[in-house]
Amino acid sequence: MVVKKLLTAIVLSIALTSGALAQSPTLIKQFNAWGAYSYTGPNGKVCYILSVPTRKEPSNVNHGDIFFLISQRPGQNISYEPQAMMGYPLQDSSKVTVTVDGRNFVLFTKNDSAWVENAAEEPALVNAMRAGSSMSVKATSRRGTATNYTYSLSGVTAALSEIQSCS
Repeated sequence: MVVKKLLTAIVLSIALTSGALAQSPTLIKQFNAWGAYSYTGPNGKVCYILSVPTRKEPSNVNHGDIFFLISQRPGQNISYEPQAMMGYPLQDSSKVTVTVDGRNFVLFTKNDSAWVENAAEEPALVNAMRAGSSMSVKATSRRGTATNYTYSLSGVTAALSEIQSCS
């Protein structure tokens, strides 16, 4: 039930940001900590990989559903777009920091999601994730709570390879 709710939230978020409604996603294959998914929307097929954090801090707050995804939307000429999705609204005008093995990437926020601030750095983040072993995501909630999430990168390369030919 939690996975279905999570998948529905992802599809809804992607659909809202692309301005279209979509079908429910289908798991293509699970690769350790990362799953590869697809669905077909009005603008064509969408593929993405997704993982949930292995650790959420602080431990005494309700984080909701938290995940990190990288999507491919060939019908919209979007390739390997990283996105952090939180289970709560993010502080207005705040930044999210993604750190992969000591290298930082800055993401801008809107509502409960964050994307790479400089789109030219998206490939560098994806490549760092492919080469890395762990990733952390630091964000601030609208209430001002500083949060930190740790992700395993085990399986990210295989999952990305699975969605490479999304069309």
